[in-house]
Amino acid sequence: MTPRAPAGAPECGQGPAGRKGRDTRAPGDPGCAGPDSLQGVSTRDTDWEGVRLHVVTGKGGTGKTTVASALALALASGGKRVLLMEVEGRQGIAQVFDSPPLPYEERKIAVGPADNAEPSGDVYALVADPESALLEYLEMFYNLRHAGRALTRFGVMDFATTIAPGLRDVLLTGKATEAVRRKKGGKLVYDAVVMDAPPTGRIGRFLNVTSEVSGLARVGPIRNHADTVQKVIHSPETAVHFVTTLEEMPVQEALDGIAELRDMPGGGIQVGGIMINMVRPLELPRSQLRDVAAGSVDEHELAIGLKAAGLGDSVRLAADLAAELTDEAVAAIGQEEERRRLAEAAQPRYDLPMITDGIDLAGLYRLAAALRDQGAA
Repeated sequence: MTPRAPAGAPECGQGPAGRKGRDTRAPGDPGCAGPDSLQGVSTRDTDWEGVRLHVVTGKGGTGKTTVASALALALASGGKRVLLMEVEGRQGIAQVFDSPPLPYEERKIAVGPADNAEPSGDVYALVADPESALLEYLEMFYNLRHAGRALTRFGVMDFATTIAPGLRDVLLTGKATEAVRRKKGGKLVYDAVVMDAPPTGRIGRFLNVTSEVSGLARVGPIRNHADTVQKVIHSPETAVHFVTTLEEMPVQEALDGIAELRDMPGGGIQVGGIMINMVRPLELPRSQLRDVAAGSVDEHELAIGLKAAGLGDSVRLAADLAAELTDEAVAAIGQEEERRRLAEAAQPRYDLPMITDGIDLAGLYRLAAALRDQGAA
């Protein structure tokens, strides 16, 4: 599906840039952003030019982790380095890539697709957990890593998150934004960071760092750290992509999540693309769907055709096939209705095919190719 420009898309890099019909000025262009912009340079035209933190969310069961992994592969072309980060501790990335459980350590997990004559890029993976992030934080700001390890043995993480539940989210989002900003030798370490984020129902609170730390600290390193995180999350360099299937509940959760991000204080958070996962091809022409759904299949003619093909018990088989065609047509009409609902969000939409033989690395590359072909990466 060709992505459509968001209605009323903000100017000067506040929305997707570089596509026909959209504002082509990116945040790094003159008059758009100051010298502190983290934006890199790309030679490929995509819907999300300038976005470096891709947050992927979706209702459980929609394939959120699979889509996040495919997006990371799609972004890791032309020699680019991409970090794929998991924050829920489920080892979902390891399962998708069929690798052993991943530690709190950035390690190479896959090679991106080749882009013309340019070399393939690399995908690194990180399973972030609040306790390890806290140790890193204590070392970074207080030089207390060894003391922090001792504190964790006494359950300080559980204690801290009991009195300040938002601390976990602050630490995890902070790790993602640190990876986005990290430089080595004057150059950004990663061209993009893809976060496999919590489900749609929790994404607003997870990303609303300012609200979460308001009861923790008003000044000092924690507050400064949170303000830095919030600056990145609310910048044009962050986009939140929603994964859904063409079913009523996942679509409703995606639409509710989009509305929540748009209504957040401070101008909201940039909504990314709607990634429609597990799309099945239509088996019937659209012009025939409603007739078939209404039960117009001629079982007698179908039975004659089946009998001519040499199939026994053609009458019963014809009845079964007619019922199956009717069910498929009803489901297809329902999916078309869900598409119309998603279109009302006025965000770019991307179709990802149903892969019936299971997701392996080849399947991930296929999904990555679909995302690139549609301009998502």
